[in-house]
Amino acid sequence: MALSRIWSAFVIIAISVAAFHWLVLGNEVIFNRMVVGKADESYPYVLTGYDGDTTSATRTAFVNAVKPYGFTRRDSAKDFRYIITDNPSSDTVKALRKIAPEATVYTYAYVKAIGMKPVDGIIETCKSAVNICIGLIGIMALFMGFMSIAERAGGIRVLSRVIGPFFSRLFPGVPKDHPANGHMMLNFSANLLGLDNAATPFGLKAMESLQELNPRKETATDAQIMFLCLHASGLTLIPVSIIAVRAALRASNPTDIFVPCMIATFVATMAAMFIVSFKQKINVFQPVILAWVGGVSAVITLLVLYLTSLSSDRVQVVSGIIGNGILLLILLLITVGALYKKINVFDAFIEGAKGGFETAVRIIPYLVGMLVAISMLRTSGTFDVVINGIKWMFTALGTDTKFVDGLPTALIRPLSGSGARGMMVDAMKTFGPDSFTGRLASVLQGSSDTTFYVIAVYFGAVNIKNTRYAVGAMLLADLVGIITAILLCYLFFGGA
Repeated sequence: MALSRIWSAFVIIAISVAAFHWLVLGNEVIFNRMVVGKADESYPYVLTGYDGDTTSATRTAFVNAVKPYGFTRRDSAKDFRYIITDNPSSDTVKALRKIAPEATVYTYAYVKAIGMKPVDGIIETCKSAVNICIGLIGIMALFMGFMSIAERAGGIRVLSRVIGPFFSRLFPGVPKDHPANGHMMLNFSANLLGLDNAATPFGLKAMESLQELNPRKETATDAQIMFLCLHASGLTLIPVSIIAVRAALRASNPTDIFVPCMIATFVATMAAMFIVSFKQKINVFQPVILAWVGGVSAVITLLVLYLTSLSSDRVQVVSGIIGNGILLLILLLITVGALYKKINVFDAFIEGAKGGFETAVRIIPYLVGMLVAISMLRTSGTFDVVINGIKWMFTALGTDTKFVDGLPTALIRPLSGSGARGMMVDAMKTFGPDSFTGRLASVLQGSSDTTFYVIAVYFGAVNIKNTRYAVGAMLLADLVGIITAILLCYLFFGGA
């Protein structure tokens, strides 16, 4: 029921905000933008050739020209302003401002457009959701095929027995030698190494295995909630894509966000474990749990110390070797083990691959529903209202507000991975990759996962309708990660 209410709230709030834009602000294209908008369309190119001031006659032409586009307008005794696009390929806009209440002369200045970027509307979002699932089909078929080989050869059960002592405490409803333990371990390992393509099939297989133990098929079990909360906390060892973007934008030291990013995502993961353990009355201070967490922490610390001693280019090379090398090693071990066990390897692969295709198709309705609701929030301008409200609140409290410019990345991250990535790039382009805001946006991007995407895909794959407290626990862990990221950025880059 929680997910149903959140989804309904997204739709109602988005349409209400859009109606306000139409009725009060005179935005005549807001509904078109929400339904048929496209992310790759250019801003309307309105009025060029200004040399400075403009007469009231030009002002009238200007108003008539920009009115159909519904751009930001402020009209009062002291101020009259419309914001227009200066360059279709740029985020910079031109603001026309009245010099004085009685004046007939207007000037313009270059300012930053907030919330004016075109984004996909409902129609394009539906297409994108299906394209995402189509893109998943091949990946799902590949890894589900290898998972089938590993299961027939007994490899998953061996991994389950190894990880069993730890998982039996954290997932008390899952037997020690159950295949779900091995599937979850593979998912966590793929996430840790930044192998998103492998993490999703492993995670979906883990959900299917856990669903076998579920006595109420439409209601999430404690084990499923614990697994998804840990997965959604986004524990990733090496944020390769973020480092690559920072390098492309000519950051002086692209890897300087590596340590704060690693700490923030680790804290978010620990928060998720503690939050769900408290709800499920699991004692996380058991010696076995502490030993495993301590061992993983030690390995991560040693690897972090090694990677921070390398140059940014070398970090990317080493991370590729570690991540992709381990993945290929796993595939090699599965194949060799299956041949040793005299398994019909290709038949096992085909059988598993068919399941991957079926799973990818089954999640389409869930993904369409969630992404459409998120798209409506973005295109209606709801995010802008939230950001401006947060900034106003902290300004009124007299506190530092420079962190607020990085918050769009954090707010969109649980909803859309590509949207948050776009916000991160935008922050670095606007404020600079070495600015406090640019670095904060980078750390926020790497400190959590796309919570609502995870909920839609993973619960949808096993037809779970009652998610219980999963959404609240995930968002609370995200909040811990956001606060940690902000504090770490002030600690590491406070003077930037």
